[in-house]
Amino acid sequence: MRLRGRHWLVLWLVLLLGVLGSITARQAAGFRTARRLRELREERMALEARRGELERRIRVGSSRQVLVPIVEHALGLHEPSDSEFVLFAVPPAGPAGR
Repeated sequence: MRLRGRHWLVLWLVLLLGVLGSITARQAAGFRTARRLRELREERMALEARRGELERRIRVGSSRQVLVPIVEHALGLHEPSDSEFVLFAVPPAGPAGR
């Protein structure tokens, strides 16, 4: 059986539709990937901002201005005065042979 002109035309049209369909599918997948990448970047920026805020709160919460009143109230401790410090002197090391 020989292919006539209209058969070739149908064959080329089917081939063209297949190529165009694959191009459309590829572009749609690219758009989905780009959208997901944008969403992930936005989420990363939000998480980095949250991390910065938490680090700032940790610095503030671990400062002396915050911890001293809490410790004084909860544990009944106080900051020592200069007369309450005891320094222990370490005797010098003797000769190595003894």
